[in-house]
Amino acid sequence: MAIVKPFKGVRPPKRYVEEVESRPYDVLDSEEARAEAGDNEKSLYHIIKPEINFEPGTSEYDPRVYAAAAEQFEKFQKEGWLVQDDKEQYYIYAQTSCLPANGNKEKTQYGIVVAAHSNDYQTGVIKKHELTRADKEEDRMKHVRVNNANIEPVFFAYPDNKTLLALIEKYSKTEPEYDFIAPIDGFGHKLWVVSDDADIQTITEEFAKMPNLYIADGHHRSAAAALVGAEKAKQNPNHRGDEEYNYFMAVCFPASQLTILDYNRVIKDLNGLTSAEFLKELETNFDVEKKGATEYRPKQPHEFSLYLDGEWYSLKAKQGTYDENDPIGVLDVSISSRLILDEILGIKDLRRDKRIDFVGGLRGLGELKRRVDSGEMKTALALYPVTMQQIMDIADSGNIMPPKATWFEPKLRSGLVIHKLS
Repeated sequence: MAIVKPFKGVRPPKRYVEEVESRPYDVLDSEEARAEAGDNEKSLYHIIKPEINFEPGTSEYDPRVYAAAAEQFEKFQKEGWLVQDDKEQYYIYAQTSCLPANGNKEKTQYGIVVAAHSNDYQTGVIKKHELTRADKEEDRMKHVRVNNANIEPVFFAYPDNKTLLALIEKYSKTEPEYDFIAPIDGFGHKLWVVSDDADIQTITEEFAKMPNLYIADGHHRSAAAALVGAEKAKQNPNHRGDEEYNYFMAVCFPASQLTILDYNRVIKDLNGLTSAEFLKELETNFDVEKKGATEYRPKQPHEFSLYLDGEWYSLKAKQGTYDENDPIGVLDVSISSRLILDEILGIKDLRRDKRIDFVGGLRGLGELKRRVDSGEMKTALALYPVTMQQIMDIADSGNIMPPKATWFEPKLRSGLVIHKLS
């Protein structure tokens, strides 16, 4: 059963929240973070992208950069830009967005900010669906170590729970602690503090009934937090298992509320084929239909959109080209990787092949068209998004999603709550 607990969040006073909050560290590069921070010394980028405190070009893995993160975290607390709450409590975090996947209609999803137990990650109670890379794990471990804190949360999903939904609804009708519109994407963010003892107990007890939680986004942060917790346990001769370092911060959303966008591909060349030859090869496994110059989005699973030479095409995988009983093979990311990228274009390693790049669905089909029309890429492939149920089924089966399969949106804002490990 899932173990969660309330914690004494470190967070900005209401008057500072819009100066402190930021996008997550891994959705922008160093120069973008430098530009967004500008002359704002309260920006969380000084902690989560601390290379911006050095001359341009400084490696984000430079030992001085990690040290600067800790110095900045200390500075933020000293200056009163981040203040720790006096009581262990939970927080409710709402995100409001308008996305093409939701018909461009306004949608709000409500998460509960908890401290999750790192042992649940190690034992598989917290389930993952992606492989992690050792170098990225080590980077996040260093960041957790130097700050002795989880500066940014991970993103979990949980099976819908009527009791928790009712509690969330109760808080959603009250005045939030934070309420702001984020720059750039224009998404709305609200935060409520759950300090009532009865509500705290309800949250803890309801999560304890759940056999599993699911990582939606933040696999490297989850792994790093669990590894740091294990390190600290070994270093403590009086380790009990309930120390704060055994927990890491997560925002947990009901699975039914989450939106997964398409995660699309752009390819540099046709592996020596002409466009006509490429389209002919596709006809072996797909029903190919020209759709014209107007952007065309896949309408159903096993349908793909191809953009080539100024034209959009519908590609529908033929019966018999995939196994409905194979939880991995039935995914569109698997079908397209096997039948198009590998068999026709010779792209076998999505993580390392330089002939392919990936575009999150938030950028829209227009970004695929732009990159092909510019001559940078030769063709683009748009996929129908996977579902949260597919992700949970694969995690439950112990399998791993293929690379570059999921794009969750909206992303969590960082800096609203921080969890200290002591």
